[in-house]
Amino acid sequence: MKTSFLLSGVLLLTGCAIGTSSEIKVAEKILNQFECKNIESSELNHSTITSYHEHSLAVSKDKATSYVDSYKSGDVLFSIPLEQVIQQQYDIYKSACESLGGVKKDVSLAE
Repeated sequence: MKTSFLLSGVLLLTGCAIGTSSEIKVAEKILNQFECKNIESSELNHSTITSYHEHSLAVSKDKATSYVDSYKSGDVLFSIPLEQVIQQQYDIYKSACESLGGVKKDVSLAE
């Protein structure tokens, strides 16, 4: 009885680790797409709106990187899957990039 209980516990923990690992891999794939091309900061007409979008680019990428690092350390920060959190940050990043006139590669969880 104790052996089966212990075995069940080990299998459960192994399953969680494997699930978390694949979740991190998907999140990292999305994180690697955080790239805003075809904008040159020195050529932008700097205004409050431009500064807001530039700040959004930096903050969303920093948050996504921080979240992935936290999950790699074993910290589960959200009740939704990590890849959904990273996708939300990517959507913010993508919107800011488009607002600055940049072109980027589109990525989603469906890929």
